Amino acid sequence: MSGAAGCQGGGGDRGPRWRRPWKLLALGLLSASSVLAAAPGAGAMSKEEKRRLGNQVLEMFNHAYSNYMEHAYPADELMPLTCRGRVRGQEPSRGDVDDALGKFSLTLIDTLDTLVVLNKTKEFEEAVKKVIKDVNLDNDIVVSVFETNIRVLGGLLGGHSVAIMLKEKGEYMQWYNGELLHMAKELGYKLLPAFNTTSGLPYPRVNLKFGVRHPEARTGTETDTCTACAGTLILEFAALSRFTGTSIFEEYARKALDFIWEKRQRSSNLVGVTINIHTGDWVRKDSGVGAGIDSYYEYLLKAYVLLGDDSFLERFNTHYDAIMRYISQPPLLLDVHIHKPMLNARTWMDSLLAFFPGLQVLKGDIRPAIETHEMLYQVIKKHNFLPEAFTTDFRVHWAQHPLRPEFAESTYFLYKATGDPYYLEVGKTLIENLNKYARVPCGFAAMKDVRTGSHEDRMDSFFLAEMFKYLYLLFADKEDMIFDIEDYIFTTEAHLLPLWLSTTNQTISKKNTTTEYTELDDSNFDWTCPNTQILFPNDPMFAQSIREPLKNVVDKSCPRGISRVEESLGSGPKPPLRARDFMASNPEHLEILKKMGVSLIHLKDGRVQLVQHAVQAASSLDAEDGLRFMQEMIELSSQQQKEQQLPPRAVQIVSHPFFGRVVLTAGPAQFGMDLSKHKAGTRGFVATIKPYNGCSEITNPEAVKEKIALMQRGQCMFAEKARNIQKAGAIGGIVIDDNEGSSSDTAPLFQMAGDGKNTDDITIPMLFLFNKEGNIILDAIREYEAVEVLLSDKAKDRDLEMENMDQKLSENDSHKQNSEEATSASQDVGAVSAEPEGGENSDVTDPDSLAPAHADSDSVSISNQDSYVPGTDEASAPEPACTQGDHQPQEQKLETESNSKVNWDNKVQPMESILADWNEDIEAFEMMEKDEL
Repeated sequence: MSGAAGCQGGGGDRGPRWRRPWKLLALGLLSASSVLAAAPGAGAMSKEEKRRLGNQVLEMFNHAYSNYMEHAYPADELMPLTCRGRVRGQEPSRGDVDDALGKFSLTLIDTLDTLVVLNKTKEFEEAVKKVIKDVNLDNDIVVSVFETNIRVLGGLLGGHSVAIMLKEKGEYMQWYNGELLHMAKELGYKLLPAFNTTSGLPYPRVNLKFGVRHPEARTGTETDTCTACAGTLILEFAALSRFTGTSIFEEYARKALDFIWEKRQRSSNLVGVTINIHTGDWVRKDSGVGAGIDSYYEYLLKAYVLLGDDSFLERFNTHYDAIMRYISQPPLLLDVHIHKPMLNARTWMDSLLAFFPGLQVLKGDIRPAIETHEMLYQVIKKHNFLPEAFTTDFRVHWAQHPLRPEFAESTYFLYKATGDPYYLEVGKTLIENLNKYARVPCGFAAMKDVRTGSHEDRMDSFFLAEMFKYLYLLFADKEDMIFDIEDYIFTTEAHLLPLWLSTTNQTISKKNTTTEYTELDDSNFDWTCPNTQILFPNDPMFAQSIREPLKNVVDKSCPRGISRVEESLGSGPKPPLRARDFMASNPEHLEILKKMGVSLIHLKDGRVQLVQHAVQAASSLDAEDGLRFMQEMIELSSQQQKEQQLPPRAVQIVSHPFFGRVVLTAGPAQFGMDLSKHKAGTRGFVATIKPYNGCSEITNPEAVKEKIALMQRGQCMFAEKARNIQKAGAIGGIVIDDNEGSSSDTAPLFQMAGDGKNTDDITIPMLFLFNKEGNIILDAIREYEAVEVLLSDKAKDRDLEMENMDQKLSENDSHKQNSEEATSASQDVGAVSAEPEGGENSDVTDPDSLAPAHADSDSVSISNQDSYVPGTDEASAPEPACTQGDHQPQEQKLETESNSKVNWDNKVQPMESILADWNEDIEAFEMMEKDEL
């Protein structure tokens, strides 16, 4: 998400005549020195320090960009762990994430205007020439309309905007003749077939070559799209129309926005997450400011700024009033049901909402922006990065972090609004964490798990498009820029569109075609684009006074967020039955369940299953009680499951040239050393054993002694492998999966179980790596021969001392190799391919068993269909609160077998199965709600 660079679009002779006494004072990108004095004690950052940090951002960008160009271009994205490009179809599918890839050099296009912001004009000129010469937009490939619009169309338009600016200055781009704009127009026409629906909402995907309904298109059967997907088009499409004079693009984008506005829930003025593109019915009726809706709100306000159409501002303010009334629970932002907005839809937040404080700055509502930003910063200080999702009591819900820029964006805009040097220190923390935990030799790697510090082999294009842009602008002074950033507005991908477009090629009528605006307090509108002198009159401590109560909100308090339902209950009647009190053998409890529409089913395996049908409840209030009971039961059940699961572990390569910068996600073992109780972990050089499967006595003990043994999965029990290498003198073991292409990116966490016998004799640590991660170590052995790793429960700080020593050595010295050892190593590695395949053709009889995720035969299975229905990945349950370290695994799709072995054909996803069963009765419940309304 991205904020706006300025508010001039609504001022002067470019804006409409106001029908309200608006107080629109330009905020713009104010320099810190012109806003207010530094708060006492805040410690104003020196110019030298700001310049040093700005230069550090430039160096980091160079590291990421040069590695993409060297190792990945013309591929769409860089895979920084394996130092190669990600080409769609050549790597294991990642599902919807891959819809952003269209074989059009995505990262280069997305980075074009970043090069100019960072004063890299020569590199920009070269990049533009490459795009014009190499990029093909006529590929037979299905892509996301949303992602292609904000990243590729936006990237081309942003590149064109700065190209014509540089050309006018007379030094660079003198040869440029609108080539990027021509490509943008070509791409715009390729996206238009997606709008061929009766509603005007676009299909979520389109084939760049064949469109949507063509027999060879392989798309066009979808019925649903997210609100943000359909509502985040107006800036790019309107800019394309204004640049080219072709009005059709702006017309289509406006029609989609108009339809969403008309379909809002009229009593709450909220919109849902997912909508049917043909009927306009809400498919997912929860509402928030995070994933699925976020940039819809952003583009309403920015469409007003860029286009000068006050109807967009009226819509935004109407929605904003509803957001602050129902969703905002300072400092939290929690999803609610659109029909019953006092009822929270979930107890966790996703990281995409980190953009919202920046949007509130543009709105002018600074206090809640400061509060939410500070809460997010406290979460970051605990985990180094913002987890993809976290609960209301700040436990990790989803542990990944794909280097998202939204928090950096809000940090930048809050600094510009307050001038508080505190936000420069926040930016400094972001820089340090990126270099310390995400930097790898070939770029910056996304975090697979913020709790362990393990990496994922991805560096998304938005990292270069947004992160470095906001960080550089945070520390740059006006004289550091070669153009005035206040003349532009940022799109949601941080691409630059000039504000003068508001007066160019105005072929669209500004007549308001929508109805039923809610009359709001005029003070709600007074906030828009305020001057900071009005915000903080004679009070330089304003921002600090807001932050102070939130300083300990995460680490010390570990509070439990109180839902609005609980608040509304107050001292009145409590729900008739709480999940923690439920007993399946209690007739009174069963009668209460029946009244709430909850039925109990006894399964053949001895478990009981709870299913709620809201239409069977005695009343709508009883149905609500049943809904809350089922939500409580889900949280209780998932927490119990978590307590029986082992967390993921980390394998960190600490030798030259990695020095701890590469961290691999590893599966734990239910036997051997417990790394969570040995914080130092086990460190040693790796050695490949013979035989490679480790199923018999090791024949090269001299190579294994005092080292960490590498072996292949298969042909015997994990415990037997451990005993054999321990006997040979190994200090630890790593089992590498023999299933070609398996990866922690796409597979659930793998636990190694024992052999059903007493395993107390095994004292060394054992970890499991999927094939892709294991090959990273094997490739390192081939190239560097001596590879040292650290086995631990969580990645440790990089070995800076060793890295500094290495930098002092000559390149020849650092790459010295012993020819005899190299020969031996190659023979050892050669044993990998020499191992016979077999013994694992049937997963049912695979002796390398997974550990059961839970072994409680009296467990409760829950199926509820009247609550918020998450996507596939939302099955992950939050970890226990207030633990010393956050080490719970994100997801384990495992099922218990009587012999402690797992049948992969029968493996299940407990929480996913539970939540997937909710769909049918959600519709019935909400139809009942609609009838009530």
